[in-house]
Amino acid sequence: MAIPDFQSLMLPLLKLASDGNEKSIRDSVELLAKQFSLSEQERRELLPSGQQARFDNRVHWARSFLKQALLLENTKRGHFRITKRGRQLLAENPKSVNMKTLERYPEYVEFRERRTEGDEEGSNSTPLVQEGRTPEESLEQSHKTLTEALAAEVIQRVKDCSPAFFEKLVVELLVKMGYGGTQQEAGKAIGRSGDEGIDGIINEDRLGLDAIYIQAKKWESPVGRPEIMKFVGALQGKRAHKGVFITTSSFTREAQEYTSNISDKVVLIDGRALALLMIENNVGISSVKAFEIKRIDSDYFSEE
Repeated sequence: MAIPDFQSLMLPLLKLASDGNEKSIRDSVELLAKQFSLSEQERRELLPSGQQARFDNRVHWARSFLKQALLLENTKRGHFRITKRGRQLLAENPKSVNMKTLERYPEYVEFRERRTEGDEEGSNSTPLVQEGRTPEESLEQSHKTLTEALAAEVIQRVKDCSPAFFEKLVVELLVKMGYGGTQQEAGKAIGRSGDEGIDGIINEDRLGLDAIYIQAKKWESPVGRPEIMKFVGALQGKRAHKGVFITTSSFTREAQEYTSNISDKVVLIDGRALALLMIENNVGISSVKAFEIKRIDSDYFSEE
């Protein structure tokens, strides 16, 4: 089944604590995963940040919101129990518990309506209820949307640039990714070959233990299998086994299938992948604003 959203986890989590005993959040995550019959793959699914399992994150946020409404309370690090208010809510036998339910409690409303100075009226009415995302998921989804929009703009700018600028861009990107040693050394390598099917050579590492052959095409139409075969042939002529084919457009399915079935290692980088690598490595990109997600350092508050 699909991973339940954090609101769908509120009632099951509250019921799990209904006996009044202290509960471990770690054990609760496992029990709820079994209750919802999550597969191993679903349990391992990570947030886009790769820092936490998606299901774990949703259970933690369900507990956090229930705590803000004083339906649960923390007992010690990583543990909680139900409150008298929580038992009263369960006694009503609700069909579900969600953000709307929590609005009954003034402590939750006060928490929800807290705004930093300068926020617009109603700006704290986040799309969490509508979309079922935790705050972290909403932030990461917004980041993903902004990145995709930026990538589209980046690749269009790359398509508009001259072939010489494109070559310089490829050099800088590869150096930023750790290939070719210094910018000056990499620049000498690119364009040195002149062989058909090869636009340049760059060292795989600073010691020059192996070489990577490069083909860069500033195209609009998809790159097909014949072009890739020509590139692979050029590699074999140099007794090389590693190559990178970069294009501003895309690759046909036949081209992708061909590279997956040959012994030589040939990496295909299409326009979107190129743009995302440029964004990741800050090539032609500048940061405007950064947000940090912070958590309590429980060790700091430990008096043991």
